[in-house]
Amino acid sequence: MKKIYCLAIVFLLTLQMNAQKFPGLALTPPMGWNSWNTFQTNISEQLVKEIADSMVSSGMKAAGYEYIVLDDGWMAMERNKQGDLVPDPVKFPHGIKAVADYIHSKGLKFGLYNCAGTKTCAGYPGTRGYEYQDAGFYAAVETDYLKFDWCSSDGINAREAYNTMSKALSLAGRPIVFSLCEWGNNQPWEWAAETGHLWRTTGDIFSCFDCVKNNGTWNAWGVVQIMDKQKGLRKFAGPGHWNDPDMLEVGNGLTDAENRSHFSAWAMLAAPLIAGNDIRKMTPATRSVLTNKDIIAINQDKAGMQGFVYSFTDSIETWVKPLSDHELAVCFLNRSVKTVAVSFDWKKQVITDSVFNLKFDFANDRYAIKSLWLNKEQGNTDKTYTTSLGPHDIVVLRLRPIRK
Repeated sequence: MKKIYCLAIVFLLTLQMNAQKFPGLALTPPMGWNSWNTFQTNISEQLVKEIADSMVSSGMKAAGYEYIVLDDGWMAMERNKQGDLVPDPVKFPHGIKAVADYIHSKGLKFGLYNCAGTKTCAGYPGTRGYEYQDAGFYAAVETDYLKFDWCSSDGINAREAYNTMSKALSLAGRPIVFSLCEWGNNQPWEWAAETGHLWRTTGDIFSCFDCVKNNGTWNAWGVVQIMDKQKGLRKFAGPGHWNDPDMLEVGNGLTDAENRSHFSAWAMLAAPLIAGNDIRKMTPATRSVLTNKDIIAINQDKAGMQGFVYSFTDSIETWVKPLSDHELAVCFLNRSVKTVAVSFDWKKQVITDSVFNLKFDFANDRYAIKSLWLNKEQGNTDKTYTTSLGPHDIVVLRLRPIRK
């Protein structure tokens, strides 16, 4: 009996050493909604049910959004005597499983939050020392997505902490998308592809287009600042492992033009599209941005190649994103507060992608052009593209080869 017991322990330890993230998940960037940007810890069972209902009725589910993620503040301030996480009994009187069941009944998926440290960022129980116990809880309540933060983590090795949680999720046996929210402090793009399905590349986003919000000991970043921090990271991203520049602020105070630009930029970056607005109350303009099927298709392209800055001239930043079947997305972003003219002579451009070994030679190859926000065909690359862009606005074009 002792020999069998020892063999079982060895087998379990071997599983722990070899365990990796669940395969076959997040083959395109995850799409969903997270409670933090709008509600912080002011969440409840009723709110989540209303969000799930709105996800369906607004057309977001049909557009591809599937995860509803409860961020910080869903749990009680203390674990129970057995060391288990306990849902806040006031916010969630029927428990977390009832919420997950409701979300699943809508054809959606359910996500939760915790932290690699001893406390979450809002001061609730963290997971340090409880990784396997907490993973069992997430599996038991049928969680589909875990956002794992990095507060109260002094003295903790990031790679070891996230690997431990990844192994715990694997052993719990339920396929769960693992989102590493480590803020990019320890270059997770260099080591996290086997650990999780996405990893934060920066600190938190803030609802402005071009600013830095000083929070004393840390900064939150505007859309443009976060875009600039993605340079050099595209080679690490692809199906099942994504750079995450944080959640969307579309509908949270940006102008309509800035909403378009923000959403387009995240699509070009092959970033997770995790809405952070109150989708129960969004305007038709916000809804039209979040559900634009052509922009979403750029983000969800099966090749999974992240875009990059091709040029930056006279306040116009030009981005390109290679797509499947030798197609290409090209966007022109006006980073200034003035209206700027755009003129792009395709015949003079040879776009080389050294990361994925691709070349787009417009002098020798012709492409048909569709303007995605206008939903309009706009000729081909034989003719110079011209337009006028207002402050912080964007044009996104999809180019398809014209076969000879």
